[in-house]
Amino acid sequence: MARVLDKLPRRFREQLHNLEIVVEERPSEELLRTEGLDPRCDTLYGIYEGIPLPERSHLDPPLLPDKITIFAEPLLEDFPDPDELRDEIRLTVIHEIAHYFGMDDDEIEDLGY
Repeated sequence: MARVLDKLPRRFREQLHNLEIVVEERPSEELLRTEGLDPRCDTLYGIYEGIPLPERSHLDPPLLPDKITIFAEPLLEDFPDPDELRDEIRLTVIHEIAHYFGMDDDEIEDLGY
């Protein structure tokens, strides 16, 4: 993930403040349901939790860090080839960072992610 962050354009890297990126084994069933997914057949590679930059105000109280969680097991299961896995991790991290910058799924998809 560090490589993905290092390859972001500098103007984006410089705006990544108070953001934690973690890796967990897999999403909980509760999280999947909260996201409108069926735990029996759907999965999640990553999720952004926080307040996107465009929705913040300087008048807001200090915030806990925003969080991007990458889920290792679903990625490893669906992408056994190391090159494909690396590409998907890159896409997932970029997708979640785009949410941090306030983009919705349609906007992210329009960019090719």
